[in-house]
Amino acid sequence: MSTSADTTINALRSRREQTVREHIDAESRGDIKAALATFYDANYDVVPFGATTNGAAAVEEMLRQLLAAFPDFRATPGPLHHGDEIVFVESRLTGTHRGEWAGLPATGRSIDVRSGCVFHFDDDRLIKETVYFDHATLLAQLNAEL
Repeated sequence: MSTSADTTINALRSRREQTVREHIDAESRGDIKAALATFYDANYDVVPFGATTNGAAAVEEMLRQLLAAFPDFRATPGPLHHGDEIVFVESRLTGTHRGEWAGLPATGRSIDVRSGCVFHFDDDRLIKETVYFDHATLLAQLNAEL
């Protein structure tokens, strides 16, 4: 038997999942404005780089650099998992390294890396994304030195 609390939780999860899917889709289309619009408070934490980016302007610049380096960047979402204040997404990141990125000159090589993305929420408002991926695998695919 479904309760009113179950209905409320399911509605919240649905809104969060819609936001996450809109965010991932916007990044994959290279639509930085649309990606930023999914945030209530734009913050990014890219764990392999030890880089935290706070504020819309900083997140916009980080995304511009990523998409300039990988103009065909795609994030393909897999399973989504809900927690009390997060949505965790298993995803696959692909693209071709066409410009400087993280200090590496363009290689023309492709990446195909599994990642885990934690989307942090305050109620139904996206406030941060934390991204995890194997940096060594990515560098090996780019034929770069660690």
